Amino acid sequence: MAAESREETAYAKGYDEGYRTGAAAGAEEEVASLLPPYTILPDVSAKEVMQAGLQGYLHRLKPLMKPEEVYRRLEQSLAAGQPLSVVRLGDGELLALAHDAVLPLEQSLAAGPFLPTAGITLPDHDARERLVEAVRGADVIGIPTSRLPTYQGLLFPILRHFGISHETLDFTVSTINYALHEQKLLQQLLRGRQVLVIGNKAVPLANVLSASGVHVAGAIAPVNGFGDISRVLAEAASHAFDIALVAGGIPAVVICRNIAAELGKVALDFGHLADKLISGELTYD
Repeated sequence: MAAESREETAYAKGYDEGYRTGAAAGAEEEVASLLPPYTILPDVSAKEVMQAGLQGYLHRLKPLMKPEEVYRRLEQSLAAGQPLSVVRLGDGELLALAHDAVLPLEQSLAAGPFLPTAGITLPDHDARERLVEAVRGADVIGIPTSRLPTYQGLLFPILRHFGISHETLDFTVSTINYALHEQKLLQQLLRGRQVLVIGNKAVPLANVLSASGVHVAGAIAPVNGFGDISRVLAEAASHAFDIALVAGGIPAVVICRNIAAELGKVALDFGHLADKLISGELTYD
């Protein structure tokens, strides 16, 4: 997943707050524009109108896999020795997918000043196409629940643009890494397994996991952007492991998918859960 740096978080927070303020006012104006001439709708908010109208679209709801369902899928794949990739799409991944396709390059750059620290410098059409193929082939995809412009507002136009039907994809939340940890499902999953750790902070993460009794099969560091993916995969192939935890910025999506597709293993996009475990903000036990 994209690097959740302070810069990215602050930018996204400011952008989203501004968008929400404008959206609330815009929603009220949109309702007003739909009313018959010379009428008003007293004491009914735009939110209430939307809630009533949503009833007609409930049949189109698409369920997201819950943490326990993702855990079950991971556990079954590990038990059967079958490949599985769980990847996550945040605003960084979506902007990388959208640039020069769904969004003009300039707009992608303006919305994603953090992208170079997440492993991609735009424009990079080759990286974009590798991401497209990874999304197309991933087994479980974490997506944002937010409908804001740089989240679901990009996701579905991206899928349509690249000819990927959302109906064929298994979605979960983009914070599935944290949910698995919070519900102690990650700890159950790794118990007794050989774990390969990949990312810029693979070594300190491996130390934290080892200290908690996890059998670490190896640590691969660093992950220097999309140009480093081939080396990372080649090094991963030299290790005997059951599951890979990948904290490699945006390239993690491609690495996870290829670990499953090429090495026949299970891979989980671990993201900044790695940083929180290393810093002690979260504990593994």
